[in-house]
Amino acid sequence: MPNISQTTVYNALKSKGYRIFEADDKPYNLNLVGIRNNAGKPNLFDDWIAVLWKYKGNWNFVVYQATTDPGLYWLQHPENALGTAIVKEGQYPGSHKLGLHKGYKALQQVGNLTVIRDYNKDGVLDYSSGKETTGNSYGINIHRATYNGISLNVNKWSAGCQVLANSFEFDQLMGMCTEAVKHWGNSFTYTLINSNDLK
Repeated sequence: MPNISQTTVYNALKSKGYRIFEADDKPYNLNLVGIRNNAGKPNLFDDWIAVLWKYKGNWNFVVYQATTDPGLYWLQHPENALGTAIVKEGQYPGSHKLGLHKGYKALQQVGNLTVIRDYNKDGVLDYSSGKETTGNSYGINIHRATYNGISLNVNKWSAGCQVLANSFEFDQLMGMCTEAVKHWGNSFTYTLINSNDLK
């Protein structure tokens, strides 16, 4: 695991010129940051989603095991004729809101995301296929894998979504997002960086 801390994530966002939500007069002004494992392998929950927020001068930080990549099944069986979606690293303002994914509370895509299309069905994650599309209706949500417990393999859990492996950690994240909506409105910015960005 790379050196994932509030400081390293904050510094990575700063170095890229990304917006960091720092207003701290109310709690849960959430920064949602996906961290893609540079040595990642398909079908493993070997990425992370970090959440950091500042309240009354103090930073809070938590990190969850996740995948930022589609599972092996969808790499080999794309739903879209252009290929399976892999979210491109970057910052996506207002990309998500608290909504539903398959009937349960999750972060639902409502704003633009840029995705790389992996179309060759070889089961290898292709971050440079040369085919990119941008849109707000891909259904790339932030959700959990199994209903109860921890998933070890991505399989069909992600066709491009950002997925937490641990259902209990996901419930904790949804609790924070629910509180965030009360104070800051129902809009979340998602930022995806690479583990190499952490210094």
